[in-house]
Amino acid sequence: MARVRTVRSLGVVGLVLAAAVTAGCSGSSSGPPAASHASSGSGSTSTSTTTGGASAAPAPTESNPPGDIPDNQAYVAFRPAGGGFTVKVPEGWARTGQGGTTVFTDKLNRVEIATASASSAPTVASVGSEVVSRLRGQVPKFDGPKVSQVNRHAGSAVLLKYQGDSAADPVTGKVVRDAFERYAFYRHGHEVDLTLSGPVNADNVDPWRIVTDSFSWK
Repeated sequence: MARVRTVRSLGVVGLVLAAAVTAGCSGSSSGPPAASHASSGSGSTSTSTTTGGASAAPAPTESNPPGDIPDNQAYVAFRPAGGGFTVKVPEGWARTGQGGTTVFTDKLNRVEIATASASSAPTVASVGSEVVSRLRGQVPKFDGPKVSQVNRHAGSAVLLKYQGDSAADPVTGKVVRDAFERYAFYRHGHEVDLTLSGPVNADNVDPWRIVTDSFSWK
């Protein structure tokens, strides 16, 4: 009987130990998921921060507005075949010529140099009547003429400012509203009319000053 009791006691002890082990395993298995969940949450935060940094937009590339001549534009001296004067024009622009007129163009901008013989020097009055009247019939939607006397390095010149429509683009048909500056230089029976034009919203004050100040009689 004593042996039977001992066996039963050992059996009971074994059951108790088994229950304890099972409870321990159950408790430990509930821990990892919680820990895994917390790790996943912190991982999401880290990933979100990294992604945000990688997708940041780069700094925008600067560009010149339509019609603006770049600040780093180079200039070269132009002298007509007959001589008489020199003037700087933007380097690399397309050149065309007919008679006593030479034209330099690039995209929306234009420099026209016209030479002619004249018995007297142009005045604010003569340009305001004769030249303005002629241009009204030549320039589409000619408007806002303003005539004044200005000084450049070569001396006095008559400046006529006005606006007009450009010729339609042969491909797109687009018409640009242009601003014009026409400088009339005169010496010893020779007149040189220097006309600069580009879109009305373009800021070409400095380039046009470089060109007109470079004019020199030879």
